[in-house]
Amino acid sequence: MSASPAASQNDAQVSGQPAKSGNEQVKFRFCGDCSNMLAPKEDRFNNKLMYCCRMCQYSEEADSACIFRNNIYNVIGETAGVTQDVGSDPTLPRSNKRCPKCLEVEAVFFQSQQRSAETGMKLFYVCCSCGHIFQ
Repeated sequence: MSASPAASQNDAQVSGQPAKSGNEQVKFRFCGDCSNMLAPKEDRFNNKLMYCCRMCQYSEEADSACIFRNNIYNVIGETAGVTQDVGSDPTLPRSNKRCPKCLEVEAVFFQSQQRSAETGMKLFYVCCSCGHIFQ
């Protein structure tokens, strides 16, 4: 039995076919005899990766050599680090743009915090009265 708790019925691991994409998901494997979690272990004699139970003698051959995957997401939000009290910051430039929430006319503005080639120059406004962030 080699399915994760979140596996679906049409998942490649449930159907017995190994996942073919380079972005495959590493899943928990469980013992078919005692239902404990299987641990990866090297079979040096046959030069294979095995999943073995630490409580009983159950083992199975691994479909993939990947046992751990660390996905790092390096996405910064456009308004990262913006708090509602930026309206009281005297160093930010001010504008007469009307707030769509409270209809006040004073707002501070700043450029998008996201730095990438496909991101154009976006200005974000923060209302000095209610702290609402808008474009």
